[in-house]
Amino acid sequence: MQDANKTTVMEFQLVGFSSFLKYHSAIFYAVLLAYIVCIIGNIIIIVLVMTHISLQIPMYFFIIIFAISEILCVSVTIPKLLYILAKTDYKISVISCFTQMYALHAIGETECFLLALMAFDRFLAINNPLRYSSVMNNGFCCVLGTLPWMAGFIISFIPVIFTALLEYCGPNKIDQFFCDLAPLQNLACSDPTISNFVTMLAAIPAVVFPFTMIVVLYITIIKTVLKINSNAGKKKAFSTCSSHLIVVCLFYGTIIIVYIRPKGSHYDKFLSLMYTVVTPMLNPFIYTLRNTEVKNAFQKSVRLLQKQVL
Repeated sequence: MQDANKTTVMEFQLVGFSSFLKYHSAIFYAVLLAYIVCIIGNIIIIVLVMTHISLQIPMYFFIIIFAISEILCVSVTIPKLLYILAKTDYKISVISCFTQMYALHAIGETECFLLALMAFDRFLAINNPLRYSSVMNNGFCCVLGTLPWMAGFIISFIPVIFTALLEYCGPNKIDQFFCDLAPLQNLACSDPTISNFVTMLAAIPAVVFPFTMIVVLYITIIKTVLKINSNAGKKKAFSTCSSHLIVVCLFYGTIIIVYIRPKGSHYDKFLSLMYTVVTPMLNPFIYTLRNTEVKNAFQKSVRLLQKQVL
């Protein structure tokens, strides 16, 4: 009789910013600007690498893949957020919610593996420079570039399925602006213990392992660089890693802030904006402003465009 009284939830409500109604316009334009900057910035990086021979090396090949993942990642959450802010319509269907959640986690985990792969590329370039060109050939780079996507989309599928199999009979309000595993598991009428365990288990290969790999590789890189006699050689070696290190710190720093810190604050969704909006917007600037080769390629493209216009 108890099961007969249960009503299956047909939609969820993303009410993360419902308490900040008077700020909807300001948040809308800020998020829209960040979204446009992120898309344009990453497209510029992709075009620069594809059109300049000097940038067509493995390091920039992986940067292109990362730029594509950033465009996809922000496009999973931001358009829906902009719609919510503009229309004050918080509804999202169950299918759309789980699709968004799967895409967000799959791309996010792909980026974890990509960052580890980029660290491996720098490790090989600095620790084995003589073998670098022969090892990182086009075929091997293509294989390496495919693996993070396969791993990300396969691993994330498991906790999403376990979460989708839970019973949802109300309430249906998610105190966030996108669908995520933990908030949905908390809304379930059935016991989410197994789903919670599977989620934590999946985080080990998807997040912890890539992060550990990055730390180990950079410890080895730093040891190698410190053995270089000339200061110019040390500076050049560190300069090839600095942009990637900053991106890693921003990426994992925001993940720790959003997912590992104690929850309960009314302003947690603003911290989530750091992970889903601000960090992707900053990454193109980090790769351009701190990279001499990219800056030179950009300046050449600008001068060529000016000549064509004039």
